[in-house]
Amino acid sequence: MTAMKRVLILCLRSAKGAMWRGGALTVLVLLAGVGLLSLSGWFIAAAAAAGLAGAGLTFDVFKPSAGVRALALGRTAARYGERLLTHDATLKALVAVRLRLLRGLMAQPLRRLERARAGAALNRMISDVDALDGVTLRLFLPAIAGAITLILASLGLLWLIGAPVAGWIALVYGGSALAIGRRFGPKALPAARRAERAIQAVRARANDAFAAREDLTVYNALDAQAAQIHRAGFALGRARDRRDIVERSAQFWVTIAVQSAVAGALFIGFWQVSQGTLSTPLATTGVLAALALSEVLMPLARGISEFGRIADSARRVMDDIPEETAPLAERGKTGPVVVPPLDLRGVAITPLIDTLSLTVERGEMALLSGPSGVGKSTVLNVIAGLLPADRGSVCIGGTPVDQYSDEDLRGNLGYLPQRAALIDGSILDSLRLGNPDLSEDEAWQILEAVQLSGFATSRDGLKTRVGSRGSALSGGERRRVALGRLIAGRPAVLLMDEPTEGLDEATATAVLHGIRAYLPTSAILIASHRDCDRALADRTITLR
Repeated sequence: MTAMKRVLILCLRSAKGAMWRGGALTVLVLLAGVGLLSLSGWFIAAAAAAGLAGAGLTFDVFKPSAGVRALALGRTAARYGERLLTHDATLKALVAVRLRLLRGLMAQPLRRLERARAGAALNRMISDVDALDGVTLRLFLPAIAGAITLILASLGLLWLIGAPVAGWIALVYGGSALAIGRRFGPKALPAARRAERAIQAVRARANDAFAAREDLTVYNALDAQAAQIHRAGFALGRARDRRDIVERSAQFWVTIAVQSAVAGALFIGFWQVSQGTLSTPLATTGVLAALALSEVLMPLARGISEFGRIADSARRVMDDIPEETAPLAERGKTGPVVVPPLDLRGVAITPLIDTLSLTVERGEMALLSGPSGVGKSTVLNVIAGLLPADRGSVCIGGTPVDQYSDEDLRGNLGYLPQRAALIDGSILDSLRLGNPDLSEDEAWQILEAVQLSGFATSRDGLKTRVGSRGSALSGGERRRVALGRLIAGRPAVLLMDEPTEGLDEATATAVLHGIRAYLPTSAILIASHRDCDRALADRTITLR
């Protein structure tokens, strides 16, 4: 199944009723436009003919004028309803796509996540998903509504004024739509891809310059980075020009098609008038109907221009969304954890670990030791369920890790990796990411445990801002805020990878004592090479 088709199905399923009602109103708007212009033309021509024939006093002007007003007001109301329904349905569909995308990204293997760039993932979540609104608003609904309108209008013209004019209009508009789409659709995709790559380059270089502005200033490299941004911007301008050429070319042929339809309807209609087989008011109706049906073809050029960008965005987004996604488990209270909380039996991790068995009891602190690269972090990732073991079993509270729902596993287990990210907000906001129900008194207890209460008191207390990615804090303070967030949920099993990195020995010792005091019954497993951490551990497991 192609990415575009998957996006369309997902959008239609997310707001099925509203989308179809909006599509029906779109058809109604187009038909009302055709009827309004056709009836107005017939009314003017018929009134003029009646006047020339001396029958102006007997000509009924009230019914046609009422019809014109009804069509005008109905078209306005239908347009409002169509915009309201289709845009609301599209926004709901984009919410569904973003949720599926986020779940898909979170479900990716750890190794792939480690290689992923945060900027690329964020762009997929925002810009690429935003581009997908065109799947329904600029491609699907205009195409379906236009085809239905053309068919119904052609049947109406066939009944009113005969086959020659109706057939000509249907042939020109239907054939032109297919021909223009086949001619310029394939050209739009590479042009849009080049434009998208160019704008990504501009964003990446601008973001890099902003993030490293201090270092670039110190090394006098800010001008060089600015020059790279300018070059990327120039390339973006050229790519957009090529994309615009495709759109303008398609628009030119759309205009030719509209003019051909109108000119042909005019010629055929008034040739029939000269032959006495058609009245002048009905011939005028055919000409104006051909002009009104230009609304069916006008969105084509914009759709072709957007098609490449939409298709490229759909491909990137759908690459990260699995075909089938398991439903999210409901958050529930976790039951008591049986002894032992952490149990590994015959775990093998190729090529690092041949066989590893260990048990960490309630209230015990164990330490994984060994030289760098021996697999300490990998073992923690396997226990946390982020990496699969090649062989053996990993049990948390007597239950294999792979049998837990994600919610239950995170309720029983807390994990601090080597690189823990912070989100801008207050210290209290950061701690409540680990426990949304955390009270302020409990927050102060946590800060006391991780040796940050004095720092918070000297600033704005729990309202102290941590800054974007913890930029308002030092490295050691960032580490301790991350530790506080970790223990806020009181996990039964606590995994920590280099928890005291960046702290002096006295502070590191105090922090581990504080964590042990705050979580007296939790099973704690640390991966570390520091002597101060080893001194506090109840036992050490050495990996070789």
